Amino acid sequence: MNKIITKTVLILSLVSLMTDVASEMLYPVMPVYLKSIGFSVLLIGILEGLAEATAGFSKGYFGKMSDMMQKRAPFIRLGYGLSAFAKPMLATFAFPLWIFFARTLDRLGKGIRNGARDALLSDEATPENKGKVFGFHRGMDTLGAAIGPFAALLFLYFFPAQYRWLFVLAFLPGVAAIFMTFIIKDKPKIIDIKKAKSNQSFFSFVKYWNVASSDYKKLVTGLLGFTLFNSSDVFLLLIVNRSIFIQTHNQTTADLTMIGFYIFYNLVYALSSYPLGIVADKIGLKKIMVLGLLLFAFVYGSVSFVNSYILLAILFLIYGLYAAATDGISKALITNLSQKEHTATAVGFYSSFASFFSLIASSLGGWIWFTFGASAMFLFSAIGVLLVVFYLVYTFDKINLISKIRTKY
Repeated sequence: MNKIITKTVLILSLVSLMTDVASEMLYPVMPVYLKSIGFSVLLIGILEGLAEATAGFSKGYFGKMSDMMQKRAPFIRLGYGLSAFAKPMLATFAFPLWIFFARTLDRLGKGIRNGARDALLSDEATPENKGKVFGFHRGMDTLGAAIGPFAALLFLYFFPAQYRWLFVLAFLPGVAAIFMTFIIKDKPKIIDIKKAKSNQSFFSFVKYWNVASSDYKKLVTGLLGFTLFNSSDVFLLLIVNRSIFIQTHNQTTADLTMIGFYIFYNLVYALSSYPLGIVADKIGLKKIMVLGLLLFAFVYGSVSFVNSYILLAILFLIYGLYAAATDGISKALITNLSQKEHTATAVGFYSSFASFFSLIASSLGGWIWFTFGASAMFLFSAIGVLLVVFYLVYTFDKINLISKIRTKY
């Protein structure tokens, strides 16, 4: 493990863990806090949509910039720094424009750092152990996503409704993450100064598709197809909330149970990411990816028909395994299909369009739920993902995981 999990991989993983502790402390209470300062449900939706769109498209732009400069550390530091400082800003003023600015700044930080971070992780790995490296990173990252909501629950138990102070408290692990980023160093590389200083439009990363390998295109087409059927996890939490409320007729119990299941899901995700990465390196990244998508289809096809605590817990366990089998593995697959000098661009291109497609998926999912009911929405997603699985199974037989792309574009 020591040879595979290098110092850089470990530091990046700890930075992600601390940042996710900060972010996920706020995730369960963000809608409640925004409502408490006068945001309507519509305004909350617009805020989150704008923030996620900013993060999504900035991933492609800053990913390409990182490749052109052949620098990773500055983007990682700036990205994590912006996200950390944006959190207490949310509690400083209650004006809608200020909240929009702070929330967008938080997500912009994510967009700035992600491509460079994943490229640096890829540089620290070989094609034979990328499952382990990305699995370890995702596991540590998601462990923070389990610790964060638990810390928030404890804080709100002792200090009910003190949402503003929770935002300030979330700044502390963010600051710890910033300090750790300064341990990360770029390896010396030969840089084309003229190319690095050339002006690039915000959407110039889209041109990468024109020169990407056919294997990259096949893989990303399938992954984006899955994203179109993968609506927000909020819907999954909502149906759990509704199911528990029907059983207990107690909204507080339903809310706490929902958050408990969310923490449980993140724990399963965190603890299984690295082991599944080890298995993926042994039996193939492709097989674990397909298995993960099948688990997703099973959960979405079953959840609207389940109403017991035990069965819901089993489904959330399976859902955690799905996430562990797909999130890090998909990035390992993408980086295996790109040359080192284009890794951040390749990841950024996919991440940008995945964010855009996620907005479509969630909007479509909400419309289907509103028009035809929750069961129709979840069945629609399950069937759609099964079709994506058939496509990927057929496509994976034709993909060479060490294929190359042209180097100039």
